[in-house]
Amino acid sequence: MPPAPQHFLPHTRVPSLLLPNSAAANRFVAREIDKLVRARNAAGKPTVLGLATGSTPVGLYRELIRLHEDEKLDFSKVITFNLDEYLPLPKEDPHSYFRWMHETFFNHVNIKWENIHIPDGTLKPDEIEDFCIEYERKIRAAGGIDIQILGIGRTGHIGFNEPGSPKNSRTRMITLDSITRRDAAAGFFGEENVPNQAITMGVASIMDARRVFLMAFGEHKAHCVTKAIELPPSEAVSASFLQEHPDAIFLLDPAAAAETTAIKRPWEVGPVEWTPERVRQAVVWLSLTVRKGLQKLNDDDFREHHLYELLREKGPAEKIGEEVFLDRLATIQPYPAGRLLCRKPFWSSRRTRTTT
Repeated sequence: MPPAPQHFLPHTRVPSLLLPNSAAANRFVAREIDKLVRARNAAGKPTVLGLATGSTPVGLYRELIRLHEDEKLDFSKVITFNLDEYLPLPKEDPHSYFRWMHETFFNHVNIKWENIHIPDGTLKPDEIEDFCIEYERKIRAAGGIDIQILGIGRTGHIGFNEPGSPKNSRTRMITLDSITRRDAAAGFFGEENVPNQAITMGVASIMDARRVFLMAFGEHKAHCVTKAIELPPSEAVSASFLQEHPDAIFLLDPAAAAETTAIKRPWEVGPVEWTPERVRQAVVWLSLTVRKGLQKLNDDDFREHHLYELLREKGPAEKIGEEVFLDRLATIQPYPAGRLLCRKPFWSSRRTRTTT
C-alpha cells in the first residue's frame, strides 16, 4: 500500500504536517519512536519518552503495542514521564491518568515498573512542592526527554498549562480552567465531579525535550490549533510557545487544520488553481467578509482581500459575483423532501365557524 499523502502547511510559525487522518499521524509518530528506541537499544542506552493522556494519543499507543507484539519492539530500556495528573485523585480511581496509562499502554508492553513516572494525585498539600522538584530532578537524571508527545486542549494548553502559564514554568500544581473541566465532564459523569486542580509538567519542562510531536484531531481543535501555529507566542495559548522549539512539529488531520489560513483562505499564502469549487469558496468568503451581496462585489473588494489572481483570471468582479450567485441559486430546492401533491393544506382541516 502506498504511503498516505501528506504535506506541510504554508504560513505557519511552527512546522505543521497535514495528514489524511489520525491513523496516518499515529503511524508517523510511532515510526519515529520505533527508530529511536531500536537505535538506543542497539547502543545499550535508554530512551526517555514524555507521554500524554486523553483521547488523542490512544491510537498512537495501540500502534506502539502492535509494533511490540508483531515487530518485537523492545521497551525494556524505555523510561517514561507523564505530563500530568488530576489532584486529588487516588491511583485506582477509574478517572486517574495512572490507571489509564497502565490499562491503555503499560500493561501491554515490556516496560519496567521502575521506569514509569506519573505525577501523584494522592499528595497532601504540604508534599506537592517537594514532589514537583523531585520530578524535575528525575527527568534530568534520566538524561532528559528524547521525544515528548502532546495533545492540545481547547484553551490551547499543553499538559495542564492553562492560559497564563509562563514560558519558564516547571512541574507544579495548577488550577484548571473552566473550559478544561467542562470538556472532561462527560468522563467524570458531570462537571461537578471533575477535580479543580492538577499537577502538570510546565512549559519549560516540555520545551526541554529534544523533539516534540503535538497531535490534534477533530474540528473542535481547529480554533486553538490555528492560534497556536499562526499567532505570535503568548501565555494565552501555551502551545504557541512550541514555535520557539528547535524540533517541534504539529500533526493535524483535515478537521483540525480547517481554520488555518492555508485551508480556509489559501489565496493568501500563494498561487491557487481557480477551480469552480475554489472560486465559489473565495467569493462566498469575500461576500461575508465585506458584508455585500454577491452581485454587489466590485474590483476593489477583490484587490483588498488578496484575490488579485482571481480577478485577473475570471474577472471583472461583477461577472464573478453573478456566476457564483447563479451557481448558488441553482442549488435552492423549494421542496427538498419532495412535493406531496395529494396533501391538503393544513388550514383545510380546520372547522369553519358558522353563525346563525
